[in-house]
Amino acid sequence: MLLFSIGACQPKLTKQEALQTKIRSQIDSIQGEVAVVFLNLSDPTDSLYINEDVEFHAASTMKVPVMIELFKQEEAGKINLNDSIILVNEFKSIVDGSSYSMDISDDSDDVIYNKINTKVTIHDLMYSMITVSSNLATNVLIELVDAKNVTATMRDLGAEKIEVLRGVEDLKAYELGLSNSTTAKDLSIIMKVIAANQTGSDVNSKAMIAILKDQQFNEVIPHYLPKNVEVAHKTGWITGVHHDAGIVYLPDGRSYVLVLLSKNLKDFDKGTEQLAGISKTIYEYMTGE
Repeated sequence: MLLFSIGACQPKLTKQEALQTKIRSQIDSIQGEVAVVFLNLSDPTDSLYINEDVEFHAASTMKVPVMIELFKQEEAGKINLNDSIILVNEFKSIVDGSSYSMDISDDSDDVIYNKINTKVTIHDLMYSMITVSSNLATNVLIELVDAKNVTATMRDLGAEKIEVLRGVEDLKAYELGLSNSTTAKDLSIIMKVIAANQTGSDVNSKAMIAILKDQQFNEVIPHYLPKNVEVAHKTGWITGVHHDAGIVYLPDGRSYVLVLLSKNLKDFDKGTEQLAGISKTIYEYMTGE
């Protein structure tokens, strides 16, 4: 009876503590390394940070900073997103300036390859870069705005560690360890800024959100969520890596930022499903379901 009485006196976990306990348990079940950041945009005190400063290969999440830079340069009058440019498939390595090309078999967007050597609007390239994660479009756009400008803009927004160094499939840079990198904290900062319409003009922020809502790869954050829940997000994946970062819009008008990063996944498909399970846990926490 004494042992029972001591146990009964254990303090009850707060709702936030219970959430963290459950999320950590879910992370422990994943064979790989995971980082999670959750920000309740309706209540700044309601947040969760796990491994938020651990660096990850950015994969295609770096395409969101490129999109932000495109809108920034348009506002500055440097480019016009409605202008057309010739779509080329030849890029320069950041290592030595040597040329390399994209391979359709390594890209998630095969349609765009039919447009090589034709005129395509910058906006259409940007839309493909985000919604179908087109690597070819990404490389064209990075050369247009300059990767250094993208990283500098991220610093201006408060993202201290994210590095956008190069385009996709620059193998010489990859072999030297020169890859785009990020942290969950930095991606959460970027998404929060977009959600708050603080990336520039209100019109452009809303345009970014609309593009992110058209994301075609929905295996992580939206996977287990009801259809009436909108998610503005960007995924990214390479071998052993699956990321998703976005803004979740609940039907009651509330919203939250969620960033899920992973690396060294031993089972990519199982790990992806488990990450989607973490998203489901956050949703249930927010809605009480």
